[in-house]
Parts: sequence; C-alpha cells; structure tokens
Amino acid sequence: MNQFKAVIFDMDGVIVDSESRHERAYLDVVRKLGYGNTHGLRFADYVGRSDEELWVDFIARHSPPQPAEELLALKTQCVVEILRREQPVFDGVAELIEKLAARYALALASGSERPVVDAVLKLKRLGRLFSTVVTSSEVKQGKPAPDIFLRAAELLKVAPGSCCVIEDSKPGVAASLAAGMQVIAITNTHPAEELRHATHVVSTYPEIERLLLARG
Repeated sequence: MNQFKAVIFDMDGVIVDSESRHERAYLDVVRKLGYGNTHGLRFADYVGRSDEELWVDFIARHSPPQPAEELLALKTQCVVEILRREQPVFDGVAELIEKLAARYALALASGSERPVVDAVLKLKRLGRLFSTVVTSSEVKQGKPAPDIFLRAAELLKVAPGSCCVIEDSKPGVAASLAAGMQVIAITNTHPAEELRHATHVVSTYPEIERLLLARG
C-alpha cells in the first residue's frame, strides 16, 4: 500500500477510546434535562456521525426549550472533561502515528466538535504530527457523505486517490469510499463483518503499520 501520499485518521474509536465516553456525556446531559429514561434515541445509531445530527433528532422528538447549539455545547464540554480526566488514547496508536508521520502527510478528520478534537490532540502531544485537521462543523455534510475526507485531501494538496483513511465506523468507511479513497477499518467499535466493505479490515495497530510501512 505504499502508493499513498497521505493518511487521514478518524479520531473517535481510532485514536481515542471515546465512543462509550460520548454516550456517557450524552446521557448525562439528557438526564439533567429530565429525559434520563425517556430520551428515546439509540446512541449506537449515531456512532461515526456528527453530534449535530444526534441533537436534531432529539429536538424533533422532544421539543426541549434549549436550542441545538446549547445542547451541543453542554455535551461537548462534558466530553472534553471526561477525555482530559481519563486520557483514553488507544495503546500503540501514538507510536503508529509517529512512524507514519515520517513517511506520509497526516490529517485528522473527525465528526466531533473542535473543542473535543483540540482536547484529544493535546494528549501525548499528538497535535504536532498532523498538518491538517478538519471537523464536521467545517463541512456541509457529515459522514457517510465524503465531504470531510475530500476537504482534508484538499487542504493536504493531495489527490483523493492518493489518500488512505483509518476508520472504525460504518459511516466512516462509507464516506471514505465515496471520496474515492482506500480505507483501513479497525475493529475497535464494530465487528469485522460490519466493516467488510473497507479495503482492509484489521484488529490491531501493528497490522496497520505493516500495511502502510512494509517495504517492497
């Protein structure tokens, strides 16, 4: 797989073990709003999608007095606090990113809000390794639309076909392929069968290293 010029990382579920922490933050917010047992949404349906979509659906169901922007900010702050406290970076991923940065241009393309991304990039000084960062609030459509990956490639000044994406979610895999990119899916969030449309499916970071850094 050495034909690539750039590698684009998803963040939640790839760099940080955060999917369950996003759910905890969401449940904490809706509990404080009085919807603890009646929020009616299955958080798993929003893995890989933007927080904005989650709150749009919540508002459509419950019509709370708070606008989407306020709900989004409440959850964002809660997630940031959890990530700063627990620092749940996956074992081995920081070392992988360091090695890839020596060969490829690296971008981060995340469905999380910018404060969450900024908090993660401060962990293990990861921010110094990414030349480009794009969040869902900076593009028109979130995953599974290809917008975020196409924007990352544009900022990297690399053709989409020369980019490889590292993803963990089904919407992320779909967005990568729609962008004309190859995608390595890691089974941190979904089983391999659910990620079968990816170019490669792996279960460990050393497998990604072998795919992207193997000689010959």
